[in-house]
Amino acid sequence: MKLRGGYNTYGQAIGILMLDTAFPRPPGDIGNATTFGFPVLYRTVPGASPGRLVLERDPALLEPFVEAARELERAGVRAISTSCGFLALFQRQLAESVSIPVFSSALIQVPMVYQMLARDRRVGILTANRAALTEQHFRGVGWSSDEVPIHVVGLEQGELFGPSHHHPELHQEVDFDRIELEVLRGARQLLDEAPDVGAIVLECTNLPPHAAAIQRATGRPVFDIVTLIRMVHGCVVQREYVGYQ
Repeated sequence: MKLRGGYNTYGQAIGILMLDTAFPRPPGDIGNATTFGFPVLYRTVPGASPGRLVLERDPALLEPFVEAARELERAGVRAISTSCGFLALFQRQLAESVSIPVFSSALIQVPMVYQMLARDRRVGILTANRAALTEQHFRGVGWSSDEVPIHVVGLEQGELFGPSHHHPELHQEVDFDRIELEVLRGARQLLDEAPDVGAIVLECTNLPPHAAAIQRATGRPVFDIVTLIRMVHGCVVQREYVGYQ
């Protein structure tokens, strides 16, 4: 068997572009490597705070993210994701900057999820910040709310969730159980406001640790960045089938 070299390390098919943060990341969070059943390779973009991306929408962040994506490609990954769904704003530019697939946001799944549902159902989106999530983000990943019926609820009013992620310098220790209660209140609000929601997409990459609890509370299928990474990994690292007939 001939082996081909050219990289320093191997076996990391998925690269993840990380915001510059210091808040806790429990299993299930995209920034916790034990979330995945396979190795991933991280690159942190210095100075890319949640505030600059989510609240300020700073266009100066684009070039550092592009360079970090190129670094991951040079390191040998086969596909690239990111640690914030609001990077949907940069989806097209990031995809154009490398020659491997880029999926910047869990929101890219929304049209697929909608196609799975009966026509009298819509897609629920749970986001870190409803006011900051705009049509521009949806269009960034290839769809609009004119095409896909959605209902969106944000968690920015929570006592802990919003502050702990947008001001991480003040919240390097948080109460996971209290945050989960806030998240579940948001999920229940989503269905109270829109009982016709047939499935839920979690925009925020910090929400997957709560995905199982959200599903128990709502009875709906839950899609997030982790479900998307697992799907893409299965596509870029195809396995041989072993069995019998």
